[in-house]
Amino acid sequence: MAKSYAKWGGIILLVLGVIGLFTALPLGLNSDLLEDLLHIVAGALLTYAGMRGTDAQAVSWSRIFGIIFLIVGVVGFLGPLKNLFGLLPSGLSTLDNIVHLAYGVLGWWAARGYKMA
Repeated sequence: MAKSYAKWGGIILLVLGVIGLFTALPLGLNSDLLEDLLHIVAGALLTYAGMRGTDAQAVSWSRIFGIIFLIVGVVGFLGPLKNLFGLLPSGLSTLDNIVHLAYGVLGWWAARGYKMA
């Protein structure tokens, strides 16, 4: 399960990051330079883990980004912290927060039950 999440979640992040660099993202998603670059980095790591990495690597990256996306999603709903401490000039929209929470929950869920040796 973690390899599928890493592969497809990574590809989606890469696509969103690249599109965000060159155009405005559709549906009201935020498209700040920093967020686009972070999506590209996260997407590349997840895609690698999902396509070429071991099961343990896919699980690790799924957990790491699951936690990060959960934190970003929760912080995004906290009014004054909405712009992530000044890192995002335009702040995160409600849709951004929902997407981050969904990615976080899916990443954590995909990595569940795997026992690291």
